[in-house]
Amino acid sequence: MKFIKFLLILLVFIGLLGYGVYHFGTKFASDKLVETISTELENSGEMEEIKNNIERDPELKAFMEEAKTVDSSTLPFTSKEEATKVLIQKVGISELNDIRVKLQNGSMTKEEALQGVQDKLTEEELTALKVIVYKELYQ
Repeated sequence: MKFIKFLLILLVFIGLLGYGVYHFGTKFASDKLVETISTELENSGEMEEIKNNIERDPELKAFMEEAKTVDSSTLPFTSKEEATKVLIQKVGISELNDIRVKLQNGSMTKEEALQGVQDKLTEEELTALKVIVYKELYQ
């Protein structure tokens, strides 16, 4: 009987520990990712280049224009940290990195990248991402 009680307590403890690592690990990873990317984009001047690319590409511009008229109170998340956490959970860090590498070396188009991400997120999550990106770029 003591062995079963010990085993049950051990399983509950391991379960709680696993949940804590998952919850706080993804939060830590998403916070670190947002901080690194934001700093990198601001320091390298790529933020202006991204804005210019969006302005030149009618498809991307139309994609971003949808964000202007959205009611933020209906969105599942409103901060870039929350958005990063959702992307990490639904898409995965390794797949996001693969997409980044493929876009940089030209083996994937932006349409393919958008489609891959859109397939894994709900319409509300996509809208929330558009709003966050719009706010980061234009406000």
